[in-house]
Amino acid sequence: MSRVQLALRVADLEASITFYSKLFGTEPAKRREGYANFAITEPPLKLVLIEGGTGEDTRLDHLGVEVASTEQVDAATTRLKDAGLATFEENDTSCCYALQDKVWVTGPGKEPWEVYVVKADADQLGKSPVSGGDACCAGQEESTEPAPTAAGCACGS
Repeated sequence: MSRVQLALRVADLEASITFYSKLFGTEPAKRREGYANFAITEPPLKLVLIEGGTGEDTRLDHLGVEVASTEQVDAATTRLKDAGLATFEENDTSCCYALQDKVWVTGPGKEPWEVYVVKADADQLGKSPVSGGDACCAGQEESTEPAPTAAGCACGS
C-alpha cells in the first residue's frame, strides 16, 4: 500500500492534534515530544505534525509518498533518476522516531518530496544536515545534487 504524506510544522502541537483528530475522526498513530503522526485510512494519508516555534503560522514542511518496502524505494529512485531528476538517497536513517530508507527530490518550487519506507521504530526525532532543524535527512548516502533545500526536509514515520 502506498499513501501520500503531508508534513506540517505547527506552533501549537496540542491544538493541532485536537483539530486533526476531529477532522479525520481518528487519534494519532504515534506521539512523541514535539511530534505526532496520523495514519489515516480514508483518504489514505500520512499526516505528520512537527512542533515549530511559538506563534509561527503553520507551514508546509515537506511532502512524501510512503511505500511498503525498500525495493519500492529503490524502484522509485531508479524511475526518478531515469526521468532526469536529481536525487538524494538515505538508507537506514533515523528520522521522526523511525528507521527509514528514502529518496528525496525537489520540485520546481523548491518543495521537498520523499519516497520512503518505515523499517522500524527509533528513539530519536533526527536532525537535518540541510536545515539544522528537528527534521530528518540525516545520513547522506548518495547524491547527484545537494540535499533538498527547503526549510524543513523532515520525516515520514
